[in-house]
Amino acid sequence: MNRSAEEYLSWLAVERGRARNTLQSYRRDLVGYEAALATRGTTPEEAGPDDVAGYLADLRPGRSQASVARALSVVRGFHRFMVDEGMAVADPTVGTEAGRLPQRLPKALSEEQVARLLDGVTGTDPLAVRDRALLELLYGTGGRVSEIVGLDLPDLTLLSSPPGASTPGSSDANPTPAVGLVRLYGKGSKERLVPLGRYAAAALDRWLAVRKPPRRTEAVFLNGRGGRLTRQGAYDVLRRRAVGTGIPVSPHVLRHSCATHMLARGADIRVVQELLGHASITTTQLYTKVTAEHLRVAYEAAHPRAGDHSVTG
Repeated sequence: MNRSAEEYLSWLAVERGRARNTLQSYRRDLVGYEAALATRGTTPEEAGPDDVAGYLADLRPGRSQASVARALSVVRGFHRFMVDEGMAVADPTVGTEAGRLPQRLPKALSEEQVARLLDGVTGTDPLAVRDRALLELLYGTGGRVSEIVGLDLPDLTLLSSPPGASTPGSSDANPTPAVGLVRLYGKGSKERLVPLGRYAAAALDRWLAVRKPPRRTEAVFLNGRGGRLTRQGAYDVLRRRAVGTGIPVSPHVLRHSCATHMLARGADIRVVQELLGHASITTTQLYTKVTAEHLRVAYEAAHPRAGDHSVTG
């Protein structure tokens, strides 16, 4: 990339605190943008509206609308940075639109499906105990998979379960409530404290009791070799545990399910926004549409004057 793009990425890292994965994604988009401009015989500093429009037009055949919108967002931020820093005299992205994105409702499992998935992870061997704790935290905290596998032991210093608390898989169907908070680091390295419910805290306590890394490491969740469990490793765990259940699931589906179930049970939307670490409440509002649909179906199925089964007076 040219010097302007490198300075933009450095600014994002230092001034805005963008995460490493975000910066890598931005870099890929900027490399592609510069290559597209090169074929048109221009540079980012000299690009005009037609060059930006041509770049987006070349992207659309092989990209989703969301991907094109993200690429435009990266390019727009880059050009605004160059104008602010005096590297360019005008922003060629002004007035450019990627197209209206369809509003997609997040997928969510039912409460019964989540319970069936989690209760199906049984056993006393370390991997089974780890897997149960991993799934309980994904659903119990609503955390992103990268946040959960990124947990270190010091992030659990506020965790405290009462002596003799029951653990998942025991004969006690109602574990003793556990009091605790866990520190998660979200997008842009933003920190938030999330409460642990009794099932998640009990499962985590049980895992920590059998966690024996072959070497010193602060990672909470370990792979079979004793290193930190990766994001892909967590996906593999969930996929393996879902085999035979017929439940379409991923770590992000558990996150969606956490938010949807809380809202359906009356949680304030701003509390859910804080819990999930959404920068904008607009993102959280998508879940209210899911909940509203559940309410509509239940209403039409039960109310005597809601549908075809209406009675006459």
